[in-house]
Amino acid sequence: MAGIKTASGEYIDDSWELSVFVEDLGPEADPIKLRVTGNLHIGGIMLQIVDKLKLQRDWSDHALWWEQKKLWLLKTSWSLDKYGILADAKLHFTPQHKLVLLFLPNRCSVRVRANFAQPVFRTVGDICRLLAIRHPEELSLLRAPEEKDKRKAKEKEETAVQIYDLTSVRLPASAEQQFFRGMPAHFSDSAETEACYRMLSVSQTSLTPEQIVRMHRPGSLAEKTKINSRWLDSSRTLLQQEVKEQECLWLRFKYYSFFDLEPKYDAVRINQLYEQARWAVLLEDTDCTEEEMIVFAALQYRINQLSLNATPVEQSGESGLDDLDKALANLEVKLEGSSPAPSVLDSLTAIPELKDHLRIFRPRKLTLKGYKQYWVVFKETSISYYKSPEEALGEPVQQLNLKGCEVVPDVNISGQKFCIKLLVPSPDGMSEVHLRCADEQQYACWMAGCRLAAKGKTMADASYQAEKENILSFLKLQKTNPEMSLNAETEGAQWLVSPRYQKKFKPKQLTPRILEAYQNVSQLSLTEAKMKLIQTWQSLPDFGISYFVVRFKGSRKDEILGIANNRLIRIDLTVGDVVKTWRYSNMRQWNVNWDIRQVAIEFDEHINVAFSCISAGCKTVHEYIGGYIFLSTRTADRSQTLDEELFHKLTGGHEAL
Repeated sequence: MAGIKTASGEYIDDSWELSVFVEDLGPEADPIKLRVTGNLHIGGIMLQIVDKLKLQRDWSDHALWWEQKKLWLLKTSWSLDKYGILADAKLHFTPQHKLVLLFLPNRCSVRVRANFAQPVFRTVGDICRLLAIRHPEELSLLRAPEEKDKRKAKEKEETAVQIYDLTSVRLPASAEQQFFRGMPAHFSDSAETEACYRMLSVSQTSLTPEQIVRMHRPGSLAEKTKINSRWLDSSRTLLQQEVKEQECLWLRFKYYSFFDLEPKYDAVRINQLYEQARWAVLLEDTDCTEEEMIVFAALQYRINQLSLNATPVEQSGESGLDDLDKALANLEVKLEGSSPAPSVLDSLTAIPELKDHLRIFRPRKLTLKGYKQYWVVFKETSISYYKSPEEALGEPVQQLNLKGCEVVPDVNISGQKFCIKLLVPSPDGMSEVHLRCADEQQYACWMAGCRLAAKGKTMADASYQAEKENILSFLKLQKTNPEMSLNAETEGAQWLVSPRYQKKFKPKQLTPRILEAYQNVSQLSLTEAKMKLIQTWQSLPDFGISYFVVRFKGSRKDEILGIANNRLIRIDLTVGDVVKTWRYSNMRQWNVNWDIRQVAIEFDEHINVAFSCISAGCKTVHEYIGGYIFLSTRTADRSQTLDEELFHKLTGGHEAL
């Protein structure tokens, strides 16, 4: 009821009645009626509510939520007039922290108290700190998929696992993580929290083959896009996005750009990353060849063996002596220097080249021609090929600039096939060229060069040698050792491959092959095996690509946009072929027209790309692109704090706030 106005127009009483619902009293309770004025501040209203309730308890976590505006009233010094609150406002006096159930990458569940009153970006940071996961900027929260029928609900009950409770755990005030008995100190309070840390940091091997077969697997590229419609907006709060208390949310690595993986500090992070990698392969979300799948199976078998008796203490890294040896080795390198000055100057002026005979094939429609041998010269970021070495001084048959191209391995160790597929950008789309190498050494050299050239780097770059060694290491894992004796211990090892290969091969065919590959990894420690599997996952052509259904400007059909950590990929929806690739390094600017929901990107050389989003909102796509650019700004300084304002600026959060 408003105040009474006199004939002169002045109010005798300018107060009015405000209704506030108190969540702690239950959903059926009547609201509390307060007599307020427009200049009363939010803090004063909260004091009046507490006085009326007459309950002795801690109210420090409570705040006011404005239901109609979907807005937290966290600025307690602001008045009702400043917020624009009138008598018809529905306010709720509710805790900022509420319980949620997190479904982790290792397919286990943990109950935590999450902050519903701050942006999801910050909430994920708090959750990761509780779970002892460094670099929370790589992760985010998804809504759980909807259960559409009773059959799926029944399957969910059958695969239900224990729920670990961390709602009572309190983090230390200091941001510096304290360790006790090889684990973060806040996990050492009880046997229950210690068991939770073991679940987080040690691989879980309890799922049965039948459960794996029943799990959902995406059947097409279009189906792979569905998961990306479920990501929560990082710039808005959980309550703004209508997340309910006790709701199940998925915690996953969203950005495939893993920074500073350190076994001593990252036992949980490495284990959860390993789990996300192996499930991506097992559930066929990331495609791989038959030989690559055997390598994954062998690594999983090794990890499962070691995980059965592993303790969290063993997961926390090397001993102090190992740390001392590392420090001394690093000091020795720094004192000795990397190389004499003349060779450094040479590397600045002379860029390494590759020259060799390779077989080349250019796929075309309605052609039966196969590979033909050429003399190929790889210089800087370009490949030129000639009919013979003598003609190398003249004009090449063709020259390919590899900057911005797609480099896809096509290897079959048993068949001695070492091919490199190059999808080179051209005015008419992607020009496809296949290079076939004679052996693995030649393949490693050329493949490493192609990968660097695609990023705009030459073979003079310091990462060339490491790239070549990683390729050789991966090829070595795929080799079989027939002379090694077979064990009967691998009964059931065929379940370490995806259902597609379970159907293709009988157990008696798969098991010996897995065990042969296992001999190559049998000496790895638990952490080394997990890191090797993560690296193997990263080397797959489809690694780290998030798919969206979009409609490009000027096109009449839907297409797929793939977003990776360093590029955007235009993909034909019907056949899955790559049409075009654009590198972030060539991006000049991008923005979203929120009125027509269209993303527009400008690249170098006046290349403009625009598309509307169909399978997910423009904000999600904008956040993916901006998120990867944000992650590229990180440095090796471990004490750095994340620039949340920059993240929201790059990901379009300032538009949503």
